[in-house]
Amino acid sequence: MGIELLSADNMEEWYFGIQVLGDETVYKGEKFALRIKFGERYPIEYPEVTFVANDQYKPPVHPHIYTNGHVCASILGPEWSPVLNAQSVCITMQSMLASCKKKELYVPRRAPLTHTQAKGQRQLRCACARQPQADALGVPRRCELAPESIS
Repeated sequence: MGIELLSADNMEEWYFGIQVLGDETVYKGEKFALRIKFGERYPIEYPEVTFVANDQYKPPVHPHIYTNGHVCASILGPEWSPVLNAQSVCITMQSMLASCKKKELYVPRRAPLTHTQAKGQRQLRCACARQPQADALGVPRRCELAPESIS
């Protein structure tokens, strides 16, 4: 599959299916849905891009994708250019996911946690997102996700 247009009935909001290809990714065989919403100022301004979170699709567990599906990537901000389009956004998301080779527990670099605080906080983070590799993807450092409590 790779990248597939799921719906473009509305000219302002398109849905794409994304499957990460390759044998060495933690997302092998997983399918995700990406929503691209075009604003009035597109292509001058970047579109709103989110991974769909519903009964059928879940956002990928990745340090630059929030649990609600919002994506943190430089092309969806200061690196946006009017020559970019929905295809380039999908390819960037697919490449970002393909670069993850393993998942590991992650606690962000913030003030040290007490043993009690750290015990309940877990989050998976792709090892590939550690600097300087993430810099090569153009992903800003400020988008590290805060740990979430797992009950």
